[in-house]
Amino acid sequence: MSDESQISGNEQVFWHLIEIGIALSSEHDTTKLMESILKEAQDITRADGGTLYLLRDRDHTQARLEFNIVRNDSLHVHWVRSLDATEADIYPSLPLRDSLGQAEHHNVATHVAWTRQLSNIPDVYEVTDFDFSGARRFDEKNGYRTRSLLTIPLCNHDQETIGVLQLINARDETGQVMAFPESQETIVRALASLAAVALDNRILFEQHKALLKSFTDTIADAIDAKSPYTSAHCRRVPIITDMLAQAACEEQEGPLADFTLDTDDWYELRVASGMHDCGKLVTPDYLLDKSTKLHRMRDGMDVIDVRVVVMMREAEIDYLRALQAQPQHADVLLADLEAKITQLREAQDFLHESNRGGEFFSDQARQRLLELAAWRWKDAQGHEQTLLTEEDVAYLGIQRGTLSAEERERINEHMVVTIKMLNSLPFPKSLHRVPEYAGGHHERMDGSGFPQGLTREQMSWPARMMAIADIFEALTASDRPYKPPMKLSESLRIMQRMRDQHHIDPDLYQLFLRRRVWENYAHTVNLSREQLDVEDISPFL
Repeated sequence: MSDESQISGNEQVFWHLIEIGIALSSEHDTTKLMESILKEAQDITRADGGTLYLLRDRDHTQARLEFNIVRNDSLHVHWVRSLDATEADIYPSLPLRDSLGQAEHHNVATHVAWTRQLSNIPDVYEVTDFDFSGARRFDEKNGYRTRSLLTIPLCNHDQETIGVLQLINARDETGQVMAFPESQETIVRALASLAAVALDNRILFEQHKALLKSFTDTIADAIDAKSPYTSAHCRRVPIITDMLAQAACEEQEGPLADFTLDTDDWYELRVASGMHDCGKLVTPDYLLDKSTKLHRMRDGMDVIDVRVVVMMREAEIDYLRALQAQPQHADVLLADLEAKITQLREAQDFLHESNRGGEFFSDQARQRLLELAAWRWKDAQGHEQTLLTEEDVAYLGIQRGTLSAEERERINEHMVVTIKMLNSLPFPKSLHRVPEYAGGHHERMDGSGFPQGLTREQMSWPARMMAIADIFEALTASDRPYKPPMKLSESLRIMQRMRDQHHIDPDLYQLFLRRRVWENYAHTVNLSREQLDVEDISPFL
């Protein structure tokens, strides 16, 4: 070969390496990146096969090289761990330490991982420095002959091994197996360096994503742990959101026909759904735990019970005094006492029922509450007091749930805090919609929601999905203090009414029904049998 042709060939290789480097640096999918690394290495060296290992648990006693990509052209093998995880035992990992905890140097791949030095073996059957019994068994099983082996470390910018690239059976222009030429080692080292940088960047990126997701999960767990009454809400809302988003992605016609989420979009949505209630970190625990209307730091119903008991004792004392004065009217007096005790117990039962809270407190119930409030009892000093204070009446008369208007406003502040917290975080471009998604689940389509009063047109599809998820989880939850878990029929009827009142998105509600997201969720989180009372969705359309 002339000097001129050699220079021309080297120049082609040089430019090819630049093209490979650009391609590798622009690949965002880690699996595709690893496949590209192995394929390019095979193409440059004309290798028949190859393996790309990743180093796992580097600083742990269980450090190992894990098969991630395996290719062999002659045997038509193309194995990818992420796609064939159930068959991972076909290619067991290579421990970096032996049973005594010493560095493993008998295997050429682990040796290269430890030494960070390239290994070029012309014929593995003629080498005694390494154990190639595994290669021999593979050859016997598959009718193959492993001959030349080039093993290259993949090192990051800190010169730490992150993986190993191994190429098998170099071939000449006629296809005959030969040793890997020493002249190719420099080229392969250069490729390995480019590959290691690109791969390390992707690994670091994935680790940062995993860290952020773990952080959001931890925040969700912390919020759920604040109260036993919402102990799974932040875990369950993302489940419904995911199901509804997946159904939307599969739509082929209608307003959602063009809706789609790529890998980054899914990640963004999941971060947002996990953080949708992060503002509750500043909500007082006693509000989250308010299981009854009179419950503040403790349930005020206990005080009212004492007053009723005092009234019963007063009735009994009055009876005994009257009986002593008019023994001839004993039957009448006893009947009067029993009637008073019954009246007081019925009043006590009504007050207990009112204290539990619910979806609606009627005008008739409120009128009776006012009548009972005027009843009189005597305190320890003998002073007459009303059975209920103004504060008692205000709390027991709460129309819905167990929270007063002031308390509900205090809890609703969590949305303002949520948006403020999320807007203060320096989210990258791929996550810039997290505050909008997470901050919109209490907005309504007609603009009457909170905290920003957004209308349907001002909200994204994912934000509207999260609103439906938040509502359905709350309706069907079994851990709410103010209500028992609703049946599916009750929950869907309420959501149907909310659709009609322009509170939730009508198209997403139809999708939620038609694709039976409600049913999939019910089975996923194991709602009770008593709740599963819907088969036909037509009454709720």
